[in-house]
Amino acid sequence: MNNRRQFLKGLAALSSLSLTGCGWRLGNVRAYSAIQGPRDQLYVYTWEQYTDKELFKTYNAQTGIKVFADVYDSNETMLSKLQAGGGGAYSVIYPSDYMVRKMIDLGLLTELNRDRLIGLDNLLPRFKNPTYDSNNRYSLPFTWGTTGFIYNSEKLKTPPEDWEYLWQNQEQLSKRMTLMNDVREVIGGVLRMLGYSYNSQDENEIKQAYEKLKVLKPALAAFTTDAWRNQIVAGDLLLAMCYSSDAVKISKENPKLKYVIPKSGSSLWTDTIVIPKTAPNTEGAYAWMNLILRPDVAAQMSQRLSLSTPNQAGFEQLPKKVQNNSSLFPSEEILEKCERLAPLGQIEEVYERYWTELTSS
Repeated sequence: MNNRRQFLKGLAALSSLSLTGCGWRLGNVRAYSAIQGPRDQLYVYTWEQYTDKELFKTYNAQTGIKVFADVYDSNETMLSKLQAGGGGAYSVIYPSDYMVRKMIDLGLLTELNRDRLIGLDNLLPRFKNPTYDSNNRYSLPFTWGTTGFIYNSEKLKTPPEDWEYLWQNQEQLSKRMTLMNDVREVIGGVLRMLGYSYNSQDENEIKQAYEKLKVLKPALAAFTTDAWRNQIVAGDLLLAMCYSSDAVKISKENPKLKYVIPKSGSSLWTDTIVIPKTAPNTEGAYAWMNLILRPDVAAQMSQRLSLSTPNQAGFEQLPKKVQNNSSLFPSEEILEKCERLAPLGQIEEVYERYWTELTSS
């Protein structure tokens, strides 16, 4: 009954919506408001791994709107561009959870009209009222995951079960391991190893993490969030700190490369979809969100892009082999030890200071 109500609400917003087969059809959004010029286009600002050509084609076929995607390599890069006035073309952006909170506080996001969204009931309970955005007022969860290590199981017979492994095996891993180019993830992981919060507000604790990392730095090949992929496939690296979504994708292609979540805990992240206040095509943005919310589309993207879907109905359409993949869908026992990144306020300057010292020395 509730799904029927949502359908009728959505029908009022996008008059050409129709039902085809077992899933929603978005229809031609141009029929809704005689969209001309730039509204025949949807500019998306996202992470490289989310540029899904199949999704772009489906959206274009059902709306008549052509999708253009620009990519960024960090939330901070994205925010800087928006604050500098370079984001006026984008109607859809994909910030991570802690950045959503920051963008809300900065007044950059449009509050979502829930009457125009079809399928919010499909979300898993943990994603319906997240701490970073109560009741999803400004954001729609797109995918989620953890941060951990991908490693060469043929070369490293003992798997890296926890953060300490890097220091304990520093000589063997020398110049053949990378950490992410991300201040919050790297310092946060070491804080967790030391028994502290990923979101510590204690400068003494942050300094302890920095001192540990300073010992490890001579053995690192690089701080990189992306460049490790080709290097570990080629055998130049033995281990890389990475996001679970990246690791799962590469592990499918190279079974000797395996992913592990540090047993003392790691970060739990959600990447979302938001509509900036400067969006030139909000109708197209809502149609984009409604496509993402379709269970069949969520399931297809999960398999095609190796993503963990927050869509319960989509999860139920996945093959059992995918549902049981613990790298994509970790157990509750593991998730309980993981922690979301949260905005830090003024103490963020302390993190940045130590990070600059670490990476530039």
